[in-house]
Amino acid sequence: MTLDDLARATLARQLLLAREPVTVPEAVRRVGALQAQEPASPYVALWNRVDGFKPADLDAAFADGTVVRATLMRITLHAVDADDWAPFHRAVTDPLRRSRLGDRRFLPAGLTIPEANDLRDVLLAFADEPRTQDEIVVFLTDRLGDETRAKAAWWALRTFAPLRYVPTGPPWSYDPRRRTLQALAPTAADAMPPGDPAVVHLLRRYLEAFGPASEADFGQFAMLRRPFTGPAVAALRDELVELEGPDGARLFDLPDAPRPPATTPAPPRLLGMWDEVLLAHRDRTRFLPPAYAPHVLRRNGDVLPTLLVDDHVAWVWRTTDGGIEATAFHDLPDDVWAGLDDESRGLRALLADRQPRLYARYDHWWSTLPAAQVRLLGA
Repeated sequence: MTLDDLARATLARQLLLAREPVTVPEAVRRVGALQAQEPASPYVALWNRVDGFKPADLDAAFADGTVVRATLMRITLHAVDADDWAPFHRAVTDPLRRSRLGDRRFLPAGLTIPEANDLRDVLLAFADEPRTQDEIVVFLTDRLGDETRAKAAWWALRTFAPLRYVPTGPPWSYDPRRRTLQALAPTAADAMPPGDPAVVHLLRRYLEAFGPASEADFGQFAMLRRPFTGPAVAALRDELVELEGPDGARLFDLPDAPRPPATTPAPPRLLGMWDEVLLAHRDRTRFLPPAYAPHVLRRNGDVLPTLLVDDHVAWVWRTTDGGIEATAFHDLPDDVWAGLDDESRGLRALLADRQPRLYARYDHWWSTLPAAQVRLLGA
């Protein structure tokens, strides 16, 4: 399979070859997971994927818990289907807990690993009802007798304790200044054995949403090492087909998953910050040309909003008071610009009564970009 073959396969699974008339929970289930560090990003992602998407439908899914926003893969916030949350959390928790409890930033807590696990259970009882981060730190300070110890303990616990973020209101359900969390049903705290069913579940769902992919791609997506990924691939091996990727790479896939021809039309899209398709593979050239990667993927972890043209990133976009400012690093045909203009009008309509100047606090990155074509779209 060529890079274009792989890109079309992933775009089909990500509902990016054509917007589909599905419900919000069904869309979230099909695409596997949506990056949600920026509260608006899941909304932009679903607008790109769902025919007739209404932001209120995602508001409702967050409010009734059919879509859960929590810390999961790569220690980042994701929006996932409620039925996927528990196995996803279980799959990433054990290696994450080991890494966090061995980090120097946790050391001031002065807790052993068994004590940290016990404190996790006490915290979950306290967070049985919604609690703000400030309330949690005060609670932990009372338990540990020292705010420095409490903050160090919370630094680790907030990444692997089974907690969801509770909606706090408009414009995008979550206000970064009012972080409120609540305990979910605890997942098992014991160490995962090789081939744990949760990791196998995560692998299957990953291939459904992002395949074909290598074992290393899955490890990159989930931030899991080979002692976890290898047994999961082995456990699922009888259900998979093996494909040859670019340069002879060994790829796995589900036999009935879509793999449309590389000639399948791929309409232009305006992907939001941290769109998952740019981060789900170790080899990011599936969508992101190597020359553009240092500018799109910033060193501090920011991933800028991108123009996706014919299955590859053509560059970046941002909102302005007058429209969508699109920056292209290579020449684009007039019909592509026309398509991007139509998309920009749709995006402005989505943002109009929510946050017209979306992602404005990241505008400082634009002063670091090399010279390129710039057009104002959707005006």
